[in-house]
Amino acid sequence: MAATGHYLATAAAYRILEQGGNATDAGVAAGIVINVTLPQYTSFGGVAPIMVHDAARGETATIAGLGRWPKAASVDYFNANHGGVLPGGVLRTVTPSAADAWLSAIQLYGTMTFEQVVAPALELAEKGFPIPHSLHRALAREEDKFSNGSRDPRHWSATMEVFFPGGKALGTGDVAIQKDLANTFKRLVSAERSASGRGRVMGLQAARDLFYRGDMAHKMVEFNRAQGGLLSLEDMATFEAKLEPPVSIDYKGIEVFTCGPWCQGPTTIQALGILSGFDLQGMGHNSPDYLHTVIESLKLAFADRHSYYGDPDFVDVPMKGLLDPDYAAQRRQEIDSTRACPDMPRAGDPHAYQAYNGQNGNRAKPAHPEPVVGAAEPDTSYICVVDQWGNGFSATPSDGIGGAAVVPGLGFAMSTRGYQTWLDPDHPACLMPGKRPRLTPNPAMAFRDGKLWMPFGTPGGDVQCQSMTQLFLNVVEFGMDVQQAIEQPRVASWSFPDSGFPHGYTPAAMSAEGRIDPDTIRELERRGHVVEVWDDWTPRMGALNAITIDREKETLEVGADLRRDNYAMGR
Repeated sequence: MAATGHYLATAAAYRILEQGGNATDAGVAAGIVINVTLPQYTSFGGVAPIMVHDAARGETATIAGLGRWPKAASVDYFNANHGGVLPGGVLRTVTPSAADAWLSAIQLYGTMTFEQVVAPALELAEKGFPIPHSLHRALAREEDKFSNGSRDPRHWSATMEVFFPGGKALGTGDVAIQKDLANTFKRLVSAERSASGRGRVMGLQAARDLFYRGDMAHKMVEFNRAQGGLLSLEDMATFEAKLEPPVSIDYKGIEVFTCGPWCQGPTTIQALGILSGFDLQGMGHNSPDYLHTVIESLKLAFADRHSYYGDPDFVDVPMKGLLDPDYAAQRRQEIDSTRACPDMPRAGDPHAYQAYNGQNGNRAKPAHPEPVVGAAEPDTSYICVVDQWGNGFSATPSDGIGGAAVVPGLGFAMSTRGYQTWLDPDHPACLMPGKRPRLTPNPAMAFRDGKLWMPFGTPGGDVQCQSMTQLFLNVVEFGMDVQQAIEQPRVASWSFPDSGFPHGYTPAAMSAEGRIDPDTIRELERRGHVVEVWDDWTPRMGALNAITIDREKETLEVGADLRRDNYAMGR
């Protein structure tokens, strides 16, 4: 079974499964197709956080497909040269990480070669695919930036050539052909073949070396530097998409895994830990009591995210304490069932719930935030796969062509994920040379009786953990199948600083899809929530995919979100 953010990516995953590949082979194939077919959301030079479950090994791991700040970047640099602001564009560039994440995944947990898994994406890049209306709309929004002269045509020529021929965005039904990207895939395949006599792993390493140490690395660095960027060949050569353990909680006998605090993933399980102590079923699905409790629990988790989450290579994140059931119980007591917290709650103190030694950082916290106006940033996509052996794959690739120019001759944009960084030296996600920004994309998996039960995830920036929490509760607490769970109307809080610079923050703000009962909205407003009603089925609430495994019946169920172009396939 496979479900992804684009029907051609789902078809690619299924094709690989039919050819005998496992979930990781299929997931990587789908991910690279997503890089081709959803260029507004993702890039082969972007980010790709991955979670893999290997059933035979009994192993669940994450691959931190997230780039690092160049060694030349620092808070002092931006204070001295840009007035304490992270300007849009090239200065937000971190090392491209998706390529290494895809290659590392198939090296560690796959069975196929890069040549095999990239074949569907190579065909689509070389021969083209028809532009759906959703991509046309995204390109049309970007077109205005070219017409108003805010982009230097010297640097955006490769983007213009593919997606804006004649200065106009490709229309719905037009065929997008990406010859440079196809050639990049061919060159990586050729590098792999050149070392194939030494085995599959060495072939994959040869492809990786071409990207991070060879001619491709030189082209990326030269292009970045020509625009005033800070990336160096050393930054590229020393980058590694690290294999890291996931973090987890037990929710009423179901173990839920996310990536670590280098992303926002633990927010989901922190919120679930708080919610586990409430009688949610007794409140009733999407009732005022239920939605108020969900929103207030999420706000507590986001408050801890703001004060504690950051790259654990640089920051001591008290993860054990944050996920401790007793800490969740303490946070639960802070919720007023009749009144919304008027702003972001204060962070808790998880250190009392773990042995804390403070070796790699201090316990300074950022100042409580003031309201800030911010704009929505480009979005993301999602992939999940389960194979016949019970292996699972869950990934949330991101970083499209809106944030950075396509590199001439290579056909992809480099990650500008640096925008999810703070310049406050007391913030755990503060910029430092070589440090990873705190990432919003965050795949997840849930397990029953020690066996994979449900990979799930969504795009949507700061909405991701909120939509994922509601999906999980719809299935576990209210007995819905995953498609029903995905189609339920959703809500989201904005009463915390946005992950993207300048970190917009609107105290007490929340959003609700228009299908939420108007009387429920009025009651939430009476309790102090400032509610904005969105469209009935809005992509702003994300685009969930999930697969569940019924071990007794030996069946799979899948759900794909109709809020975007998601598609599911299986047998």
